[in-house]
Formats: sequence, C-alpha cells, structure tokens
Amino acid sequence: MENQTIPDLSTEFIFKTTRSSGPGGQNVNKVSSKVELYFDVNASQILNDWQKTRLWIKQANKISQEGIFKIVCQVDRSQLRNKELIVEKFYDLLKKAFHIEKIRKPSKPSKSAVNERIKVKKVRAVVKQNRNKNIDFEE
Repeated sequence: MENQTIPDLSTEFIFKTTRSSGPGGQNVNKVSSKVELYFDVNASQILNDWQKTRLWIKQANKISQEGIFKIVCQVDRSQLRNKELIVEKFYDLLKKAFHIEKIRKPSKPSKSAVNERIKVKKVRAVVKQNRNKNIDFEE
C-alpha cells in the first residue's frame, strides 16, 4: 500500500486540561495550561482497518489497552498554544506511523569497476614483488 493521506480527525479528539508543571511562574497555580489529547483508535469512524492496525503497531507505547491514544503537551504558558502544538504532534505521529519505507534493492558493482579493482590489485602486487627481489642476503 502506498503512503497514506491523513484525514481530518479533529471531530474525534477529546481534550483535557490540567494545571501544568511547566514554565509560567505563579500563573502555573492559577491556569490549566497543560493539554492532554485522547483519541480512541478502535472507535474511530474515519480511520480504516489498515490505518488502525498500523497505528497500533507503530505507536503501541502511546496507546492504552483500551485503545486510547494519549499524548500530553505542557510546553507553553498558553493553553491555546499547547492545544495547537499537541494537534501538530498528533498528526506528525500519524504521518510517521503511516509512512512505508521503500524496499532496498541490493546493488552490484559494475563489470568495469570490478575489472579496475583487479587491475589495481595486480599492479600493487607487482610493486610488492619487486621490493623482495632487490634484497640480497650475504653472510
């Protein structure tokens, strides 16, 4: 199967906000800026079976046993910015999961390259051979 186009899944997102432990000074104590994104892989009406299986295989460490894909973002002080970042991160993870690597076909050296290598080896062998002929052992 070729590389998949990723559909818009925003209708199936569930967001939860809590107080962040990230930057923000006293703002951290007052504002819920940490955003958690939940996506139910099994119940998704938009993803097909191949995409669901691929997601389970490639992102297994982020999916619970109930099939809930969960990611968290608390980078920014703003809840809205964290929400934007987490959606970007989600689609990047999907893109990586759906990407199919090309199968590598092993290559062979050309005949001319093989012949050139053998020629260089023979020349080198002759040079080394000539070194031994010049040595005289006299006792």
